[in-house]
Amino acid sequence: MAGLIEPRTLKGFRDYLPETMIPREHLMETARRVYRRYGFVPIDTPALEYLEILTGKGSDETDRQMYRFTDHGGREVGMRFDLTIPLARYAAQHISELGTPFKRYHIAPVWRGENTQAGRYREFVQCDFDTIGTEGVASDIETGLVIHELFCELGLSQFQIRINNRQILSGILGKLDLLSQSTNVLRALDKLDKIGADKVKEEMKTTAGMSDAQSSEILRFAQIDGSLSEKLQELSQMLKGSEIGSQGVERMCSISSAMLAAGVPDSRFRLDLSIARGLDYYTGVVFETILNELPSIGSVCSGGRYDNLAGLYTKQHLPGIGASLGLDRLLAALEQLGRIPKSRKTADVFIPFFDAERLDDYIELAATLRRYGLAVELYPEPKKLGQQLKYADQKGYVIAVIAGKDELDRGVCQVKNLAAKISTETTWKEDPEILVAAIRNLLDLSQGKILA
Repeated sequence: MAGLIEPRTLKGFRDYLPETMIPREHLMETARRVYRRYGFVPIDTPALEYLEILTGKGSDETDRQMYRFTDHGGREVGMRFDLTIPLARYAAQHISELGTPFKRYHIAPVWRGENTQAGRYREFVQCDFDTIGTEGVASDIETGLVIHELFCELGLSQFQIRINNRQILSGILGKLDLLSQSTNVLRALDKLDKIGADKVKEEMKTTAGMSDAQSSEILRFAQIDGSLSEKLQELSQMLKGSEIGSQGVERMCSISSAMLAAGVPDSRFRLDLSIARGLDYYTGVVFETILNELPSIGSVCSGGRYDNLAGLYTKQHLPGIGASLGLDRLLAALEQLGRIPKSRKTADVFIPFFDAERLDDYIELAATLRRYGLAVELYPEPKKLGQQLKYADQKGYVIAVIAGKDELDRGVCQVKNLAAKISTETTWKEDPEILVAAIRNLLDLSQGKILA
């Protein structure tokens, strides 16, 4: 007889236990709700694409990290490393049916063979939303508003959206005669928060061949300080004579003005000139979202404008802008901050089954509560009440509806607050709404957002 196969997961991949999967699904459901509120519609694309669709579209790093192979038909294929490149292919292929502007959201797994660390796995879920077919600044503004509303809807308040514009960066690079080295310069600059100014300066000199004066000027530019209006005013002076740079400053003025008009506090967003985003396809505004309590984990929601990406697949001009919530990184951060309660339940109410002769009554009681919109778990076997309540406590239930032979005969039940260990007798046969009201009152007292 062959030996048992050791049950194990691949390095960089993970299984999700219910207490982790429940908040993951909550985040995805919240993202869907917010995206739909702004008119975005769902799509899906295959996990696999022809290799030529994916290679050379993100960066050298994403090309190295991509999972690729030759399939049974001899085709060279790759697993998507993000959801934006497949969207560009999708839009180019279907835009005549979709029309423009086309607003989509896509919540799905992607794969990158990168070194694993906190919040980073080789398979992870992205929650994307994008607008295709418009260069209007209103879409830039809306992207920032969706990010802000998403985090507010999740019950988070200590976060900041950091905004920059690749046009501004191109403007300063043009004035320093560094446009031909823009990719190397921006990749180095994007690491400023992680490795510090001295190392960024050395990397720019090494990879882009910059002089000491040029690298110093880039860092001076990236570290402009002051209020938002002061930064924009200084940028206007620095970028005089650069058409693309001046356009970027003007667009940033429009975005910041509109976000304030929409009621976003100025403490929730700021102009950060060091942000470039690592992917090469961004052309305009870029976003990164940082948790104030844990900035070291990096951006948990990022994106930007990419006006030329679909041009790789079609001659039709299809500018785009969007952002992506990094689901797993955000959850890792919230776990580290102790913001995710440990719960293994999805139902509101637990019903013990301990009178074997009255199964139909328990089924009727559970069905009655479900008809009023409550989620109910009925224990499947008649065991001692203590055993069943221990099970309910382990899963995180706060409310149990208990009925033995005597209660069932009288058409009543006990509504038990498991946390406070307090029970109240309530009728349910004559008027189920009395029981439902008692349960809903306890739910209102005990339940908040899943992210505390």
